[in-house]
Amino acid sequence: MLQEAATQRRQGTAVLNSSASRFASMPEAAQWALLAAFSCACAALLNIAGLPAAFFLGPMAAGVIMGVNGASIRIPRVPYIGAQAIMGAFIASAITPSILHSFFQEWPIILGVVFAVIAASSFLGWVMSRWRVMPGTTAVWGSSPGAAAAMVIMAAEFGADARLVAFMQYFRVACVAGLASVIAAVWTHTTGAAHPPSEWFPAVHWKSFTETLLLAGLCATAGRLFRIPSGPMLLTLLFGSILHLSGALEIELPKWLLAGTYTLLGWSVGVHFTPAILAHAVRAIPKILLSVTLLIAFCGGLAYVLTQALGIDALTAYLATSPGGMDSIAIIAASTHVDVSFVMALQTIRFLIIVMAGPHLARLVARHMEGAVPGTHERKDLHLR
Repeated sequence: MLQEAATQRRQGTAVLNSSASRFASMPEAAQWALLAAFSCACAALLNIAGLPAAFFLGPMAAGVIMGVNGASIRIPRVPYIGAQAIMGAFIASAITPSILHSFFQEWPIILGVVFAVIAASSFLGWVMSRWRVMPGTTAVWGSSPGAAAAMVIMAAEFGADARLVAFMQYFRVACVAGLASVIAAVWTHTTGAAHPPSEWFPAVHWKSFTETLLLAGLCATAGRLFRIPSGPMLLTLLFGSILHLSGALEIELPKWLLAGTYTLLGWSVGVHFTPAILAHAVRAIPKILLSVTLLIAFCGGLAYVLTQALGIDALTAYLATSPGGMDSIAIIAASTHVDVSFVMALQTIRFLIIVMAGPHLARLVARHMEGAVPGTHERKDLHLR
């Protein structure tokens, strides 16, 4: 029996090794062409299906296909840093005076709800770490309620496994967006229509575009020069928000540039997948689903508290507290008769706090995990970078 089991393990390893070397012998130019083709196909399918972040998830899925089959290509460091900075500028462009107005009107309860959601998600991440669902602090980053793309970037910078973080984050985003769409459609008797189509190549305001790129370039350079973790994104977010709100800068980011940014970030995660990592993620799905369900239920309870405390309608409260992607919730909110400013105020404030507090929360959980559970340190072979 033992010999038979050992033979089966060797055969399984041989199959994995054979699969993992499928693209290894191809020239790099051919690998890049194949990755681009797979990315276009995956992104188009996901976009047609109306899935949020299709231009991140499609390239990431294509990268996974290439990575588990032995692709040797990797995203160069400079474009990756640039993509981080553009991501920071995009987040800064979403912070508007109306969001700040809604926040200042109801700031005590908004902060209370935000910190309650963050505490609940951190606890679930801690529990998943204790269950060893994911290695080390990976579960903490993956359980963060929002800021999915930012969490993937920051997790890699702080030593967690960005591949598994991306899997957890976008699995949750898909679950939350799907459920919120159904609830919104049933509640308001609408079809939950998406944003009106936008132009791929609109007329660009070159002065604003140049200033935006200059800001991103300067912040990216400063972030790397001063060795600030996720510095290119965080510094661009900070200074971009200040300049944008003051009216000193109009952030100009054409759709084609954002699509390219999402593509680079998706590739940077996907191509690092291996058969072992993919198998680990699939095995973890039941526990991840349980964690997502508990977080959604908790946020639903907070939504009820908001309806009682502020007298707002239930759908507005539910969308405001939903732990999904800010972009997907914005699309759903815009297609229904809710208080969009309040929804986006709570979502944006939570996003900013998560981005700023994420590293500290991960370190806090890691300190509690050390010594309590053997093997809580990240495995070096699982690092993205």
